[in-house]
Amino acid sequence: MRTVAVYPGSFDPITNGHLDVIQRAATIFDRMIVAVARHTEKTPTFTVQERVALGRAAVRNLRNVTVDGFEGLLVNYARRKKATVVVRGLRAVSDFEFEFQMALVNRKLGPQIETIFLVPKFEYIFISSRLVKEIAQLGGDVSDFVPINVKKALRHKLVASR
Repeated sequence: MRTVAVYPGSFDPITNGHLDVIQRAATIFDRMIVAVARHTEKTPTFTVQERVALGRAAVRNLRNVTVDGFEGLLVNYARRKKATVVVRGLRAVSDFEFEFQMALVNRKLGPQIETIFLVPKFEYIFISSRLVKEIAQLGGDVSDFVPINVKKALRHKLVASR
């Protein structure tokens, strides 16, 4: 039986830290779905469609990885996609409490779906989408933090909003 895993997140935008988790998870699971969430309480820089497109371009060389948008409960999305694993990235101890709570709620809602935590490589542990956007907005170089397509999209989006 093939194992399908879902890596959910806002990915606003996708970073090299996200890509590190995706690449490593792709070696563990038969199929990986990067699930770009639509959050009604957040005001993202990029639309869901833009985030999906940026993600697809960033993972185009990973044969078993797809990128998809979703809204609603993650466990319902995972069931529709026949996923049995949710992958979550942990950067710091501060992430753990929230992620642990979410994993327990997801287990209650979907007991057949396991949550697996992956820690990015050390050089990516401090990267967050929020920080990348702030650096880019202030004119800083984000080349070490995001793929080239994301760097270009950030520059275009931030210049257009000025």
